[in-house]
Amino acid sequence: MPYFDAASAAPLHPVARQALLAALDEGWADPARLYREGRRARLLLDAAREASAEAVGCRPDELAFTPSGTRALHDGIAGALAGRRRAGRHLVVSAVEHSAVLHSGDALEAEGGSVTRVPVDRSGRVDPAGYAAALRPDTALAALQSANHEVGTEQPVAEVAEACREAGVPLLVDAAQSLGWGPVAPGWSLLTASAHKWGGPAGVGLLAVRKGVRFAARGPVDERESGRAPGFPDLPAVVAAAASLRAVRAEAAEEAARLRALVDRIRARVPELIPDVEIVGDPVRRLPHLVTFSCLYVDGETLLHALDREGFSVSSGSSCTSSTLEPSHVLRAMGVLSEGNVRVSLPRGASSEDVEAFLGVLPGVVASVRERLGAPSDAAPSAGGTAEELVLDSLGKRCPIPVIELAKVIGDVPVGGVVTVLSDDEAARLDIPAWCEMRSQEYLGERPAERGVAYQVRRRA
Repeated sequence: MPYFDAASAAPLHPVARQALLAALDEGWADPARLYREGRRARLLLDAAREASAEAVGCRPDELAFTPSGTRALHDGIAGALAGRRRAGRHLVVSAVEHSAVLHSGDALEAEGGSVTRVPVDRSGRVDPAGYAAALRPDTALAALQSANHEVGTEQPVAEVAEACREAGVPLLVDAAQSLGWGPVAPGWSLLTASAHKWGGPAGVGLLAVRKGVRFAARGPVDERESGRAPGFPDLPAVVAAAASLRAVRAEAAEEAARLRALVDRIRARVPELIPDVEIVGDPVRRLPHLVTFSCLYVDGETLLHALDREGFSVSSGSSCTSSTLEPSHVLRAMGVLSEGNVRVSLPRGASSEDVEAFLGVLPGVVASVRERLGAPSDAAPSAGGTAEELVLDSLGKRCPIPVIELAKVIGDVPVGGVVTVLSDDEAARLDIPAWCEMRSQEYLGERPAERGVAYQVRRRA
């Protein structure tokens, strides 16, 4: 069964498995103890730290192992904010950061601090100048991912890091998705990553803090991991994480070129095979193994279940929000179509045959879902009725039903007429404007209604 969700968790790398089994026998003792077993465990821990630091591009004593990538983000942000409390309580982030970063921002605001969320363009990329403009004299910390978890767009880390340096603001980079593919651009002050994203075991995160960066760990601390991750380390998992990171980086150039070609095939073929599809994310400055697309008139969760029955494991929207009824914060920030969203992230070793098989079943699956939902055909709208304005009540109906109903009634008004869609579904805020762009209709905007929101569309074609 082809597994196409490596961005959520990559399959365990063979080197990680070997290292994990070996460390279970050799690294079970407390590395803080001075007896023989403790010294052996300490040697393994030191070697893992040196290998990880080399991949990150920092000194070994600047790197700590945490229980997860999320924990690394939470602790990194909290520690940097506490260390620079005198500078201020302002945090700058991009609008498409991992939910762990955004949740940290929410916590800061709840405590009286402030957060600026820098917008992105339709490809999901921040403008370096816009990011620099968000920095203020009271900014304590800035955060920017190296590449987006959901659409794969790479961020201008080097340019933003230079702007932060000039402003005297430390920059935290979330490198969870990119670290296995290569080093992060220089200039960062703090960096986080997560082992299960590159084929290491779950439960190991990395937190690197450059020397000279003001940092005050929050909560009770002890002598382990420089006080940044208290408690007994999962040494076998740490050893396996470091070993697999070194292994995947050695394979990265060749595998990235191979997977990029497969992703390029998906990006090119999906719009050819399926009508009304939007490929989202930057077409060039992106991770090599990831592609995201949205299908009009399709419910993403239904599509995922249908693909699962066909033997393909993919995800829809952000892995952190796919179980909710709202579109992901990433797609919302980009302003792109959210319905029928599919993220394909190929694991190392994914074959051309698996990709072709996926492309072979996808059109039929999408067509079947659209048929069950009663989606309109590709036929052009009728000449139109006599009513210059039509109100469509879609209250209580969820994505993609409001857009399907809009497509069915747009022909009931003449060219120049207006359809007002009443909807209380948050996805409509993205999907109705996206539908207008895809169908050459004019989106007039939204206004509050007695219940929900009124979205207005003028027929142009």
